[in-house]
Amino acid sequence: MTLRKPIPERWLMTDERMGDDLGAALRRLPPGSGVVFRHYATPAGERRAMLLRVKRVAFARGLIVVVAGASSIGADGVHGRVRTRARSEIRTWPAHDRREALAGKRAGADALFVSPVHATRSHAGAAGLGPARAMRIGRGLGIPVIALGGMDESRWRRIRRFGFHGWAAIDAWVC
Repeated sequence: MTLRKPIPERWLMTDERMGDDLGAALRRLPPGSGVVFRHYATPAGERRAMLLRVKRVAFARGLIVVVAGASSIGADGVHGRVRTRARSEIRTWPAHDRREALAGKRAGADALFVSPVHATRSHAGAAGLGPARAMRIGRGLGIPVIALGGMDESRWRRIRRFGFHGWAAIDAWVC
């Protein structure tokens, strides 16, 4: 059996609004980082082709890729409520409250993405949880907690003391 890869500290969350910046964002990630490939609204054939391109870049750069909302198609893992996965795959899980964090724990999540820590364009109009409240959502579950929402390297340095394992963003990687 293949062992799971370690949970990265830095993550890129992809989506359709990245457009042509996706490739540049992948190149900005330090080796060992992770990518949550989402692109939920992209037509299936186009999404598969895009995922293959992302996986090629990720492999060349030493990144891991987890796929949201679908089978992993040979990626390193899955994100969210995907029914099946290989034992060697990483499972990451979104959590906006304690109930979702507990659901992730029951589903066998290897890491929780807690959001929104700060106000963000992805959750327009929603106030951020703040780092202390965000960390309480995942605390004590024995799962690494990744801060998501309005994050960048500077904010990560300020909040890591709360016990977060890492951070994830869209805009911080698209410059």
